[in-house]
Amino acid sequence: MADSKSGSFKDALAAKAGKFAGSRFVRAIMDAGYSVISFSIIGAVFLILNVLPQAFPIPGFAAFYANTLGRFSGLFQVVYNSTMGILALVFAGTFAYSYTDIYRREEKIDLVPMNGLMMFLMAFFITVPELIWKNGAVQFITTFTKTKMVAGGYEASTNGITRIAAVGIFTGLVIAWLTVQIYRYTVKHNWRIKMPASVPSGVSNSFSALIPGFCIAVVVALIELILVTLGTDIFQVLYIPFSFISAIADTWWGFLIIIFLIHFLWWFGIHGATIMSSFYTPIVLANMAANVNGANHFFAGDPMNSFVIIGGSGATLGMAIWLAFGSRSAQLKEIGKVELVPAIFNINEPLLFGLPIVYNINLLVPFICAPLASGLVGYIAVTSHLVPKIIVQQPWPTPVGLSGYLATTSWQGGVLSIVCALVAFLVWFPFIKHYDNVLLKKEQADATKN
Repeated sequence: MADSKSGSFKDALAAKAGKFAGSRFVRAIMDAGYSVISFSIIGAVFLILNVLPQAFPIPGFAAFYANTLGRFSGLFQVVYNSTMGILALVFAGTFAYSYTDIYRREEKIDLVPMNGLMMFLMAFFITVPELIWKNGAVQFITTFTKTKMVAGGYEASTNGITRIAAVGIFTGLVIAWLTVQIYRYTVKHNWRIKMPASVPSGVSNSFSALIPGFCIAVVVALIELILVTLGTDIFQVLYIPFSFISAIADTWWGFLIIIFLIHFLWWFGIHGATIMSSFYTPIVLANMAANVNGANHFFAGDPMNSFVIIGGSGATLGMAIWLAFGSRSAQLKEIGKVELVPAIFNINEPLLFGLPIVYNINLLVPFICAPLASGLVGYIAVTSHLVPKIIVQQPWPTPVGLSGYLATTSWQGGVLSIVCALVAFLVWFPFIKHYDNVLLKKEQADATKN
């Protein structure tokens, strides 16, 4: 009876989590996350060029830098602003395009993804200017202080226009979702101009977007008008829940809960990283941009692959190396040989499904506790300022050591990455050693029988 109840719980959880992971919204979010990677890497390269003296605190290097590459730091900042400084446009724009395309394919309706993207940009820029209701009219805010410069409603700095950067990701997502839903509704109810088949597709698409685009502009403008008359705007309203969630995720316990949920879902065979990252990706991107501008967030960039899940979910790099060279069970040794190279690049599906870890009660505790331990070590080291904060989102397959170095642009980050991998292995060792002995005895018993 207990097994039956356990099985039904696993099936129900897997079904619900699988349904969520396969939802249109989550798939579009993941596409948006992937689109940002190349931009963040390009931005990271030019950011590193700007912080080389901090990355290499060698006597005399700062002066050498100032007289060479430092002369072009303004240009490096411009390139950085052209990538990370438009992050809300890239992330939410890709989401709008992908979300529109998913509905087009799956509902078989005549949506044009590029129209979805363009209409999102229109709707988003309706919300970007800071407005105020004054003397019975909507007016642009103009403010010049030591901490804030707003001209014609647009807040700007040397980092570019503030609201189209990482700070605008969450608002951009909401506007993108609303844009696609209005577009979808108008097309499904035939609120559009249809052109003859002989008209070129480019012209036809332009006219087909006219009525949906007008509806989107009216709805977003009305929402903005209502909020402005109430003394706020959509950015300020949406910042409240976003900042609340971001603050929780940035605490040690919030961070550990995220790690736990990723691995708890993975143990049931559900891609926990995909599900959880759909929630926290906007947060880590915004925090990383804030760190560059002086903030101190731990949960920024890609802390998971820098300091937590080194070798893949479960922080299995050290364990994979031990399997290849230290295990005595033929089964584990072969799996270790297969997994050794992928583990270096944070890929461990051979272990998850071949060891297996998924549904293996013998390995549940280390699978969850090892990344919790490495995550806690990473959190303490960064928040206590033993290691600089994360300012770069390194590619997730970056090997141990190099990943931490790139993320923090410091040798301390590289050392911390290696320390976290060792801590995770120390958690794994007694469990995997016991499991190795169990399998070895079974193999020896089978050999005797034969």
